[in-house]
Amino acid sequence: MYTLLHPTYFPNIAAFAIIIGDKVIWEMEDNYQKQTYRNRCYISTDQGKHMLTIPIKHVGGKEGRQKCKEVRLDNSYSWQRQHWRTLQTAYRTSPFFEYYEDHIAPLFEKEHRFLLDFNLKTIETICDCLQIKMSSKKTSAYQKSIEMPGQGFKTVDARFLVNAKKEIQLVQETYTQVFGGRHGFIKNLSVLDLLFNEGPRTVSFLQNQNLDFIYA
Repeated sequence: MYTLLHPTYFPNIAAFAIIIGDKVIWEMEDNYQKQTYRNRCYISTDQGKHMLTIPIKHVGGKEGRQKCKEVRLDNSYSWQRQHWRTLQTAYRTSPFFEYYEDHIAPLFEKEHRFLLDFNLKTIETICDCLQIKMSSKKTSAYQKSIEMPGQGFKTVDARFLVNAKKEIQLVQETYTQVFGGRHGFIKNLSVLDLLFNEGPRTVSFLQNQNLDFIYA
């Protein structure tokens, strides 16, 4: 069974619990939409839940639509420096930040052109950190529902997870967060939060997540 997912910016725990299974098809042919995880992720800081947003250049067609794979990053704003400094401030005291710092820092040092390519690179980097294989399967055309032609594989559509405004029914196990004593546990943050706090235990944690709200 395969799962259809949008490549998002440092995906949240619900999405990455799917990704580690290597049975993912990446949606490459959809139109860009606002208020999604395509260009944002959430972390935990001393102020609580905090959103990191990638600025993009909005250049739609005649109907005001733009393919997600054609969306360019707005590098006139030093968002990479700001995001990395925010991550350093938020997680420098976490158990495993220094361990993974050299793997993740290069993402914020090189200028990237396209949002979708950059998102895939963030996912690839996390997979490398976890020493797991990243799926290379991608869509070639947009479909409301998708099947693997001629393969006989069932495909579950989990593209709804890209909606940052929709609360999902994830019953998530807790783990120790840097500012948990101040703000309480915050669930379904970016996988970065889990990685910096749990390190090598990240894989087993993700494997133990209950994803019945997707596959039931």
